[in-house]
Amino acid sequence: MSDWSDLTTGKRIKHLRGSDLTQQGLADATGLSLALVQKAEQDRGELSVGSLLKLAHALNTDVAVILGQQAPRRGMSQDARTAVRRLSDAVHDSALGEWEGVGEPSTFAELSAVHDRVCDTYWRGQYGELSELVARVLLEGSTRYAQATGYERERLGSILASTYQFASSAAILLGQRDLALSALTSARHLAADSGDAVLAALLESTLSWIHLRSAKVPRAVAVAERAALRIEPSFSKSSRPQLLAYGRLMISAAVAASRRGDIPSADDYLSQAHAAAARLGRDEAVYGTHFGPTAANTEAVGIAVALGNYGKALKLASHTELPRAMPKLARNRYKLDVALAQCAVGLHDQAADTLVEVGLDAPEWVKHQALPGVIGKRLAKVSTARVRRISDVIGVSLLA
Repeated sequence: MSDWSDLTTGKRIKHLRGSDLTQQGLADATGLSLALVQKAEQDRGELSVGSLLKLAHALNTDVAVILGQQAPRRGMSQDARTAVRRLSDAVHDSALGEWEGVGEPSTFAELSAVHDRVCDTYWRGQYGELSELVARVLLEGSTRYAQATGYERERLGSILASTYQFASSAAILLGQRDLALSALTSARHLAADSGDAVLAALLESTLSWIHLRSAKVPRAVAVAERAALRIEPSFSKSSRPQLLAYGRLMISAAVAASRRGDIPSADDYLSQAHAAAARLGRDEAVYGTHFGPTAANTEAVGIAVALGNYGKALKLASHTELPRAMPKLARNRYKLDVALAQCAVGLHDQAADTLVEVGLDAPEWVKHQALPGVIGKRLAKVSTARVRRISDVIGVSLLA
């Protein structure tokens, strides 16, 4: 266990605040009360996910860092630092056109196959392998793109844009917001050049998520809503990719609205997502983005949890089936929502079991998530010994 994870949450907040920012200054920057900031640094009371997001944004860090699951960048694991550096080099060098390979870059068909592996690796939460694959597509693909014309150039542009999107998503999970935005900027330029409206819409869904992770909730809602209006389908005659992109954007808007407690808006957006999912009739994926009835149902559980309606969340979960083909990360993100709801209604044994399931299924990914720490703190009120055992089993510090 690292020195950082040995600190209490309050001490971590105080350390991140430093001597240049007063408690009042932190309160002003977050929009939280001075009393709440003082209590947080004194480890008195629980911090909501919303408050944690605001603190992370004001302190220019990630929620996982505040909770001790992930150290500040200088204290990141060697594997995580390597993945971040490789992603950063690939994103920036490809944008600058600096491939130093020997011979010809990979063909379109080869790059397309590697892109498929990028999708699969991202959804398995393997960031080291992902960074290697992303680097190959971006560096060689950018060189090939500069030489290509016509249809091949359009298709390469879409593959590159999608790969930048995965790089962006991985970067934000690793706490690298600036890198995430840089990758997404390149993705948006390529999507615009390729004229791919569906891909452009899916990129806005990622931007909404980045804003949400940065506690810019109103902006997260606005980005998703504007993009959805641009691609809003006619449900009687619309392409399936268009329905998928619209549904995913409605989910993004619903999730963001739920984080600010806007129940009417969250319900309205979620209703639109369910309508798009029903029209699709089955789960599908476009450019590695998944949507369909399963996503609409599982996201509804997470939205209910965010709104504090834990009974509704568990009722929805009891009627939700997870298909075997569901991406690993999506499945485990949903299970964390279920575990939080179980914990909130006193089903502590079930919550603990669910948390262990997630940790064993996605050990690398779970280290970069905030909810395990939130769940662990609540379980510790019942049994700190059990939480220590869970921490040992899943390799994540859950106790401050």
